[in-house]
Amino acid sequence: MIGRLKGIISEKQAPDILLDINGVGYEVTLPMSCFYELPNVGEAATVLTHFVVREDAQLLFGFNTKTERALFRELIKTNGVGPKLALGILSGMTADQFIYNVDQGDITALVKLPGVGKKTAERLIIEMRDRLKNFGGYDLFNPAPESVTQAGHIEDAKGEAAAALQALGYKASQAEQMVKKVAKPGLDAEQLIREALRSMV
Repeated sequence: MIGRLKGIISEKQAPDILLDINGVGYEVTLPMSCFYELPNVGEAATVLTHFVVREDAQLLFGFNTKTERALFRELIKTNGVGPKLALGILSGMTADQFIYNVDQGDITALVKLPGVGKKTAERLIIEMRDRLKNFGGYDLFNPAPESVTQAGHIEDAKGEAAAALQALGYKASQAEQMVKKVAKPGLDAEQLIREALRSMV
């Protein structure tokens, strides 16, 4: 089991990074809530990981904190929730926000997440409420700090942002609408993704 990786970020393409560790590049997929907080390309980073082995792939999912990784592991134990949906859930809101919404039984907030319908939201609340009692610290009013990124051409940034949202489970038309709604001159892809996801919460 690969539990942690420490290396240099050689590529960042939301929601994936390529982490260079002594000449070996590890592809790691992160929730956008974690991706936002990563350092820039060329800088050192440490990510906690969850390794998934399937018949057709070996996948590494990365997280910044033990709480985020533990919540991901609890999510994929839930009936009908796989790694892709769990990734989308943790991209749509922080771990603390999700824990809070489950504790409060807030179906309205949960159905705004990609791939989560009313039945899935109800299942998450029923199955996870007791399991999340040991998870502490709500942080609803402290959003992740702004990432330092380079601004790119608005159309390129919009296309990249839409592609990243599709990778998180949104339909192509929905992803394009989300990006179009928040697009402003000067925003790069990461900022567009952040604003698009915030608009859904």
